[in-house]
Amino acid sequence: MRTLTALLDSSVALCHTIRMTTRGRLNARLEPELERKLAYLRQRTGLATSDVVRASIERFYEAMRAGGQQARAILEESGFIASGSGPADLSERYKEALTESLSKKHR
Repeated sequence: MRTLTALLDSSVALCHTIRMTTRGRLNARLEPELERKLAYLRQRTGLATSDVVRASIERFYEAMRAGGQQARAILEESGFIASGSGPADLSERYKEALTESLSKKHR
């Protein structure tokens, strides 16, 4: 009869062997919020978890390679950039405007 130590040692060796021969496997711990988002994406797209992860990695990779240009394009398309109102030179003199506003508030 095998001892508990022998059983554990053989299971570790088996597990190690499987991990060494399985290429491209990913094991990730997700926070509950990310689990919820993953479930939403799977349900919405009908894709398997692996497909959602692959597509997400590909999209993130392309965004990183684009050097931020893609992010700017997305913000411009969404109307986020230049969506506020105020003086045309506010981005250049915001500190002055903030100081002025705070001094009026605390008079």
